[in-house]
Amino acid sequence: MHTKTLLWAAVALAWPVVAGAQPEPAPLAPGQGPVDPAAPNPTAAPTAQGYTGASTALPAITVTAPRILEAEPTDSASERRVSGETLNTRPISRPGEMLEAVPGLIVSQHSGEGKANQYFLRGMNLDHGTDLAIWLDGMPINMRTHGHGQGYADLNFLIPELVEQMTIKKGPYYAEESDFASAGSLRLSYANRLENAVVVATGGSFGYWRALAAGSMAAGNGTLTAAGEIVTYNGPWQVGDDLKKFNAFLRYAEGDTANGFALTALAYTNSWHSTDQIPARAVLDGSLGRYGAVDQTDGGDTQRYSLSMRWSRSDERTASKIEAYGIYSTLNLYNNFTYFLDDPTNGDQFQQTDKRMIVGLNASHLMRHTLAGFASETTVGTQIRYDNIGVGLFNTVQRTAFNTIRYDQVNETSLAVYAKNTLQWNDWLRSIVGIRGDWFMGSVASDTAANSGNVSAFLASPKASLIFGPFDRTEFFLNAGLGYHSNDLRGATITVDPGDKTTPVASVPLLVRSRGAEVGVRTQAIRGLDSALAVFVLDFDSELLFVGDAGTTEASRPSRRIGVEWTNQYRPLPWAMFDLDLAYTQARFTDPSAFGDFIPGAPAFIASAGITLGGDTGWFGALRWRYFGARPLVEDGSVYSDPTSIFNARLGYVFESGLKLQVDGFNLFNTQASQIDYYYTSRLPNEGPAGVADRHFHPVEPLMVRFTVAKAF
Repeated sequence: MHTKTLLWAAVALAWPVVAGAQPEPAPLAPGQGPVDPAAPNPTAAPTAQGYTGASTALPAITVTAPRILEAEPTDSASERRVSGETLNTRPISRPGEMLEAVPGLIVSQHSGEGKANQYFLRGMNLDHGTDLAIWLDGMPINMRTHGHGQGYADLNFLIPELVEQMTIKKGPYYAEESDFASAGSLRLSYANRLENAVVVATGGSFGYWRALAAGSMAAGNGTLTAAGEIVTYNGPWQVGDDLKKFNAFLRYAEGDTANGFALTALAYTNSWHSTDQIPARAVLDGSLGRYGAVDQTDGGDTQRYSLSMRWSRSDERTASKIEAYGIYSTLNLYNNFTYFLDDPTNGDQFQQTDKRMIVGLNASHLMRHTLAGFASETTVGTQIRYDNIGVGLFNTVQRTAFNTIRYDQVNETSLAVYAKNTLQWNDWLRSIVGIRGDWFMGSVASDTAANSGNVSAFLASPKASLIFGPFDRTEFFLNAGLGYHSNDLRGATITVDPGDKTTPVASVPLLVRSRGAEVGVRTQAIRGLDSALAVFVLDFDSELLFVGDAGTTEASRPSRRIGVEWTNQYRPLPWAMFDLDLAYTQARFTDPSAFGDFIPGAPAFIASAGITLGGDTGWFGALRWRYFGARPLVEDGSVYSDPTSIFNARLGYVFESGLKLQVDGFNLFNTQASQIDYYYTSRLPNEGPAGVADRHFHPVEPLMVRFTVAKAF
């Protein structure tokens, strides 16, 4: 589908909304019009997503005229803010699935429950986080130069009940968003204070058990909030996951997000067995069960500890914020994707290790002023991050290492500065221009001297947006910008294959440019309905692809995506909400090649829909549908995955006493489908030395039921 066709489709779909929305003929009432920079920023009304206004983000310029959206203002049609209350109404089987509240986002899992999720957004197989930046309270979740893949973002330590808000941004249009944010950026924040203490106990299918206790208390001039979580799980697998997860949260906070201080400590450990993707041919001939594994010793363990701080001050004219963090994390991961292809005697299992310390700082300062007589806001900021990383790759047999393929000590530093200006031209038109500069530098000390070295790179990325809303409760958006993602630092210094130490290997750029643009419309012209349509294009100078038989991500060819997203949320009553999200993307490599131009793993169509019912007490429930479209598995498009369609549900009752009883059902119709599919060559014990090219898949778990008892105090 061509760009012009998509643009005309956007206009055709938006026209009925525009045609039915008449301009407001009456003059503005007193106080309406552009914001006075000498006055406090007005408070936005709650959004249809249930956002309560408790945000770590600085308030944006708003217009109180009746023409604007009755919601927190956004800078693009695809931007959203979703409250933790709304997020926690959705039935989820693992913490990362909370992110599926992002329209068009699929969160999957192709291995054990302690490994980072697999993400799909805007026609991209984002592997474990490439080009999807995820933050929690100002701390980056994505890991650079990671043992299992660039941008690895593990959210298994997330405690859903503590989440206060998620801010969703898509595309490289935002000056404050940095590495990995080209497809999207998700910023989650934990609550400073819980209204009630709560204890939660959950048990269910396949040995799932979870216990959570959380609460807040006054402490000095502020509030102390603590939470602890324990989870165990086996799953339907022939060899159980044997998951053992321990999670802790402690925060001291004073004031609020506009004027306050918070100090937070997090601790998380996890160990698990994993059933990775399996060859379809073995399941078809009956030699392997659907929930079996070829190598039954795969798995891993991880830990993450962090200490973070947030300080903020604001008044009528300025707003300042400083975030600082320190993170220590480790990962040991054992995988065998090709079984006996490379080593017929010992098998192909390998260990990937990652041990790192991260320190960082984010600071911003906002100034409200006038510019050429117009109300304006200017924000300047900086972001600094340093990673000290020990990363290794080893051949193993049943988790015992017998050969070192490579081990590297990496130091990686990034420094960014950015500025953006918002100008309110009149009561229905505003513009945003911004620019950021990112400087990366680092060193690799490799056990293969030829792969050691120093490298640095700099990119400047301008951004621009135009937002106008001359029609009743309807706004139009034009967004464009340059972005980037970083590559693994080891790939920027490599000269020889670490396996044989002699074969020449070409290095890759440290920073890879992305370019994006979006045209959109968002309307609330129909009472209770929040609807948005966005048409986008996204280009990369180099695509990051997951290589199934190597177990890591590699820089690949340039690519382009053209897509359209339609997002709808309808709340006819305070206790009833309906949502429907549709996303279609055409993803192609843009350079000529005999291999073809299809991007492996790139989904064309993603859809979701849901019904959520219930109030503070009494009956409540939810029913959700999730559709994950077919993906090409090879570049010539000759092999495709099957689509996946899953239904999940929730039903429960909240008593006046604070007691809650709840039952969640996952994969209600027991659909036999795939969480993920790959196509590559592997070898089973009875096969020839060349192996067999085949589809490899990780199945969706069968019907699961989980029962929860919770009590608020």
